[in-house]
Amino acid sequence: MLRLDSHAIGVGRGSLMLFSDYQDGGAMWTGEGPRELRRVVEFDEAFIDPPVVQVSLSMWDIDQKHNGRMDISSEMVTREGFVIVFKTWGDTRVARVRADWLAIGAIRHEDDWVIE
Repeated sequence: MLRLDSHAIGVGRGSLMLFSDYQDGGAMWTGEGPRELRRVVEFDEAFIDPPVVQVSLSMWDIDQKHNGRMDISSEMVTREGFVIVFKTWGDTRVARVRADWLAIGAIRHEDDWVIE
């Protein structure tokens, strides 16, 4: 469990079209076997410490003739941002994917003292 000692809590959120491979014959649509895509997300404001990040699919467009296989996660979470990782494998054909994300963590308050 993440314990937040700050009295100021920040919630960042966003939505990102990860790819639209059916339009240009990209690997997620035309390829087979293991495939991976990474997208960097930068927060509008830095957190005090790396926040908790939740990533989910908000749109997934796939070919109905093949099995739907996917994995979506966040990696490399820092105070300033993180990386969304989307993976698929086998004969899955993914036309396009949109991901939504939510980050929750401690932020600086205007009354906080910064001693350097």
